[in-house]
Amino acid sequence: MEKLRFLSTMTAAEFKEQQGIDRIDDFKNEKSGKVFFQWGNENGAIYAKYPIDPLKEQMVSEVETSTGETFFLLHNR
Repeated sequence: MEKLRFLSTMTAAEFKEQQGIDRIDDFKNEKSGKVFFQWGNENGAIYAKYPIDPLKEQMVSEVETSTGETFFLLHNR
C-alpha cells in the first residue's frame, strides 16, 4: 500500500459544513470492489478495511500520494 501524506484532517461534520452538504453516501465500485464516498458530483476514498471495520468516529482528510495526486479520504479517528 502506498504511503499517504495527510495535508489536513477534520471531522465528517466539519467536512459536511465546509462543503455545504448534509450527507455523505458510500458506494462500491463493482469492477474493483473498492468502496468510495460521494457528495454532490464529487467522490473520495474510504479506508481499505471498510465496511468490515465500520466507521465509528468519522474523519475526512485531504491526502497526497507520492506522485502528487490529492484526494479526500474518509476514515476512523
